[in-house]
Amino acid sequence: MTNNWVDPEAKAEAERYDNPIPSRTLILTTLEQLQTAQSHAELVDHFNIPDQKSIDALNHRLSAMVRDGQLMKDGFKYQPATDAPSHEATVYINSKGLGTANIAGQNDVLLPERELRLVFNGDRVKVRQTSVDRKGKAWGFITEVVQRRVKQIIGKVSEHQGEYFIQPSNPNQHQPITLEKELIEHANAKVGDMLRVAIDDYPTREELATGHVIQSMADKADTEIIIPQTILEFGLPYEFPEAVIKEAESFKEPSEQDIKGRVDLRDLPLVTIDGEDARDFDDAVYAEKRPGGGYRVVVAIADVSHYVRLDSPLNEEAEERGTSVYFPHFVLPMLPEALSNGLCSLNPHVDRLCMVCDLKLSRAGKVTGYEFYPSVMHSKARLTYTQVGQYFEGATDAIPADKTIHKSLNTLFQLYQTLKELRAKRHAMEFETVETYMTFDELGGIKEILPRTRNDAHKLIEECMLLANVAAAEYALEHDIPMLYRVHEAPEFSRIQKVRDFVKLLGLPFPEQPTQADYQAVIEATKDRLDAPSIHAVLLRSMMQAYYGAKNSGHYGLAYEAYTHFTSPIRRYPDLLLHRAIKAYLDKKVYPLSGAALDDAGEHFSQTERRADEASRSVTTWLKCHYMQQHLGDEFVGIISAVTEFGLFVTLKDLYVDGMIHVSQLGEDFFLYDQASQSLIGQNRGQSFSLGDEVKIQVAGVNLEERKIDFQLIQQLTHLGRVIRQKAPRTANSSSSNRASTTEEVFGKAPSSTKAKVSEDGEKPVRKKKDKNKPSSYTKKPAKKASAKTETKEKAKKKVKKKKSNAKAKTE
Repeated sequence: MTNNWVDPEAKAEAERYDNPIPSRTLILTTLEQLQTAQSHAELVDHFNIPDQKSIDALNHRLSAMVRDGQLMKDGFKYQPATDAPSHEATVYINSKGLGTANIAGQNDVLLPERELRLVFNGDRVKVRQTSVDRKGKAWGFITEVVQRRVKQIIGKVSEHQGEYFIQPSNPNQHQPITLEKELIEHANAKVGDMLRVAIDDYPTREELATGHVIQSMADKADTEIIIPQTILEFGLPYEFPEAVIKEAESFKEPSEQDIKGRVDLRDLPLVTIDGEDARDFDDAVYAEKRPGGGYRVVVAIADVSHYVRLDSPLNEEAEERGTSVYFPHFVLPMLPEALSNGLCSLNPHVDRLCMVCDLKLSRAGKVTGYEFYPSVMHSKARLTYTQVGQYFEGATDAIPADKTIHKSLNTLFQLYQTLKELRAKRHAMEFETVETYMTFDELGGIKEILPRTRNDAHKLIEECMLLANVAAAEYALEHDIPMLYRVHEAPEFSRIQKVRDFVKLLGLPFPEQPTQADYQAVIEATKDRLDAPSIHAVLLRSMMQAYYGAKNSGHYGLAYEAYTHFTSPIRRYPDLLLHRAIKAYLDKKVYPLSGAALDDAGEHFSQTERRADEASRSVTTWLKCHYMQQHLGDEFVGIISAVTEFGLFVTLKDLYVDGMIHVSQLGEDFFLYDQASQSLIGQNRGQSFSLGDEVKIQVAGVNLEERKIDFQLIQQLTHLGRVIRQKAPRTANSSSSNRASTTEEVFGKAPSSTKAKVSEDGEKPVRKKKDKNKPSSYTKKPAKKASAKTETKEKAKKKVKKKKSNAKAKTE
């Protein structure tokens, strides 16, 4: 065959192929010269390629060039990828191995398996879009890894053909770390042992990462390993540098110089009210009746900004962390203990520096004025929610016998009753859900999972914090102070439609553009139903994810036109930023953070919050799976909390643990998923399973690595609130491999409080769907260099074994 093109790589192509096709260089040059995107057919015509074998080969080459980031494909047209802009993004990898690049202000870009070879979960990268698939999903190519989050890994020693490697758990399961045999021998480690390793060389698209052993953890129980393992897997900063600790410990108790210029509130009976296990107290409250009617409420917040100064090691570390991370029975703090539990904590009977929101309210609870100022205070008591709740119920001896404290609490309680009514009129959402807490044994395993109740003391403090946060947002707007707002946008149309279809079946109205009042009307109408938690969960899942942004867009869930975070600077960096901004305004100084830098800050702190939530949820889910291992074969009664096309998620009534009954286990029938009614409906026998139904199950299996709990149906007890007298159809004995792990994995973060208001953090759960384009995991074979053919075979084997899912569970 005579070619009608001049290829600069013709010799190399001829050596490789019997029928050479245009090289990558020629294709790129041609597209640049033509200056218009070309389809495969147009390139075939341009190069005058006559035979089908070469036409197919060109198609494969074009696809490979898209994969390698050389070309961008839009529809059927190809163009040089150099024309496409690159964006900084954060890599997120879910438990199914699907990776996405999260770009600020844009839709996520999916990353093929080949790109995931380069990265760990949480890495910052530069990514360029290369194609859009048939479902309209954008796919991308990583041009550069900007920042590595993961420095160390705790994993299990594995061996393959004489070579050793550490296998991480989710979300970095796709990244085995190879170890020299000598290192394994020196550590006296054997296959199956848990080791902590540091990464020496990061992976490329062709080679696996390498590392060295830091610590053997073979002598530790798995419940002792899970938290440090998760901290490393998510790249959470866990050790304070020496300079940071030194700086934190250098501060002394407040001096006269520190107090100078501050409003002295040391005579006010301010008190802190927190949980029994709280160690840092960043807010104190006080209230009094105003002459002529109305109230004065003082909300004092720890003045962290006095100690954490710009351009200091302490500030750099706090900014990097962004937030404290709360695991069950363990906290990874944003600030060193000398500050978080010491000078910045509003401990009782000591002077503490604070920032104050001093509010004036009418008798009807309307805020008529407020001011912000730096102050010094002296907490009169460290109270707990339980103590104050008992006091409100009449147990006057539950708190210290100080008349000034009693008077302040009585005033706060009276104001709370008014604020509660205003909240209802504002239509802030209050969902009927269950919050739980865990007790632990000496090895860190769960002993019990118990329901937690929220008393009036919890709600009173929440209302006080809302007052201060709203006032701070309005203050910033009024005085044009650059700051980060807490933004929670109205639900998207597609989410609203799903809720609307469901609510219609309940016989309730729900408009196409619902307000908070419409949501609250459904909540009120269904709050006394037995299936209220399940119904409210559907409403909650329609909510958008809250985030930090420099532009105010209001808070939909709380029904505020403007909202921010002012009240927790010990554990949230955005609150610290706001304190600095208000101080700068009061001192008539220009605050250094504004414009694009403030936008970047909002993106960063939204990401650190998301990372912290995912890490915490990962540990909690693992602990629940570990706990359920002791209940294998046991029978429980549960409530159907979610319905999908592949099965039912059930929350156990006694244990508050989620598991799944696969659709194949529901009986000898063919079940179809009805999204509108949230039901699985049998096509032959007419049996159906719906949200809120009660079922008796047996714990059939637990998979710790994949955080999966499988249930087997024993009997359906109720349907749509009515008792079922007959047994459910006989179920199959075989278990299905197509499992989703928990309700949290399907929908994102589960609701977390009894009568929980939509938290200021919002919710953004997303149902997982099957996706044939899901990339397979990076080969776990430890060979440092694998041939393309071997690698392809291994991938193909894995793809046959795996069921695919493309949804990325988005947390708050």
